[in-house]
Amino acid sequence: MSSHGKRYREARQQIDREQYYTPEEALELVKKNSRAAFDETVELAVRLGVNPKHADQQVRGSVVLPHGTGKSIRVLVFAKGEKIREAEAAGADLVGGEELAEKIRGGWLDFDIAVATPDMMGTVGKLGRILGPRGLMPNPKSGTITFDLQRTIEEIKAGKVEFRTEKAGNIHLPIGKISFAPEKLLQNFYTVMEALIKAKPPAAKGQYVRTVTVSSTMGPGVKVSPQKAAAFGK
Repeated sequence: MSSHGKRYREARQQIDREQYYTPEEALELVKKNSRAAFDETVELAVRLGVNPKHADQQVRGSVVLPHGTGKSIRVLVFAKGEKIREAEAAGADLVGGEELAEKIRGGWLDFDIAVATPDMMGTVGKLGRILGPRGLMPNPKSGTITFDLQRTIEEIKAGKVEFRTEKAGNIHLPIGKISFAPEKLLQNFYTVMEALIKAKPPAAKGQYVRTVTVSSTMGPGVKVSPQKAAAFGK
């Protein structure tokens, strides 16, 4: 049976596992207890009171973090004609059509987000079994199937992140880096929470935000008060 390392155990001792912290306190603890030799990602995990098995209770969307994620995002775009030049001018890392689809079928997946114009979905749709399980399939709900490539690519590069409920109703996504100033992490945190609450399905009953936890890549989770997390910094 595996066990956590010394650094993790030391960090965990600084956290009251029974206490629910304010977002400010929780993020301060995450930064304080970061002991890795690299710039860890700060992650947010939220358990929602929904049952994703029902189509009318799925929570999915995207949000642009005001201070980005701190990560360089490689954007692949499926396009043709004039839209190829638009995508390249907007900063897409890779642009193409069937030749890119063929590379993906061969096992190549060296990108973070895929975007496609609607007229390319005949080609992209055949990649569903490869891209879907990895969360890379373009989708209209997340804004990655669009003719407005310039705006979409610029938003992604600026820090747009997608969210989608997992089987247990959990949402998990990055909100920045340990090196970020506390106020920037806090603004990113509240931006995500506001987006999640706005995305609440009408069919969801009872308490919507069940648990909220923040952590660093290598660090222990810190519980956040669901009520304080939903206050949007007010």
